[in-house]
Amino acid sequence: MTEELAHRENDGLEVSLLWRRDDDSVAIDVHDAKCDVHLVFGVPRDRALDAFNHPFLYAPAEESYAEAA
Repeated sequence: MTEELAHRENDGLEVSLLWRRDDDSVAIDVHDAKCDVHLVFGVPRDRALDAFNHPFLYAPAEESYAEAA
């Protein structure tokens, strides 16, 4: 089961912080409506809030925003 811990929207960009109860992992879900880009990636639990505030710093290189746009 996945729970949304935090969500924010600004100028077509939606960012959610997700927690998976079954394995106690966290992930960031980013959707950019302007570019129709959607990324979901895991982050270390101790960096979850920082990743929520700065998601593109934590996005895996192969799924980076610049490459997807």
